[in-house]
Amino acid sequence: MRGLLGWILLVCSALVSAQPAPPGEVRLVSEVWPGHTEADGSGLAWDIMRAVFEPAGLRVVVHSEPYMRSIGLVLRGRADAWIGSYAGEIAEAHYPQQAYDADPIVALGLASLSAPSRDTIGQRRLIWVRGYDYQHRLPNVQHFQEIRMRTGILQMLERGYADFYVDALSEVEAVLAESSRAQRYQVVPLLMLPLYPGFQDSPRGRELAELYDRRLLELRADGSLRALFAKWGQPYRLAMP
Repeated sequence: MRGLLGWILLVCSALVSAQPAPPGEVRLVSEVWPGHTEADGSGLAWDIMRAVFEPAGLRVVVHSEPYMRSIGLVLRGRADAWIGSYAGEIAEAHYPQQAYDADPIVALGLASLSAPSRDTIGQRRLIWVRGYDYQHRLPNVQHFQEIRMRTGILQMLERGYADFYVDALSEVEAVLAESSRAQRYQVVPLLMLPLYPGFQDSPRGRELAELYDRRLLELRADGSLRALFAKWGQPYRLAMP
């Protein structure tokens, strides 16, 4: 999403935002993802962040904002970290070493087409949501189009405007839920992308990232992290270090 950075900063400069978090708090922001980062503070990711920071004496304060606005708030120092980033997604942010989850990335297409693999998907005509830059994460991508919203995707596939739509599995499932003929489509696994909180690149942000790394390793080692995934009925996709 690097190409959107200037737009993000412009939008956030017009926001009336809260002051930076007090020393005893860590302020986290995220788009609302069901079961992951709910607006009421529930969800797997929010529970993980509380398990990371609160034993260290930092109260977790969560806010819900659209994804790009969340990034902008962190870059401007109005929040400490946003949730659900891919490693290196924003060059101006600071990333920890440890992922807290992973996103299965899949391709959605008509079942009548031959199924691609990760190595051959780049030969197909692809679409994805603007800013995700899958051309940098999939090999030999030759033909792709970026779309602004996740609307009309099935119609684009039906009319032959593209062969496959690439996105996270949860988003593809939401697209398929719009159709009464889901059997007409196939979902092909491509890769797993680890998910991180993206911290502000500042002394405070780097300190919080170090704390996050240390605590997450502890949660993985004692089984607490796996237990949180089980609580939310989510598959545990993280290999032990």
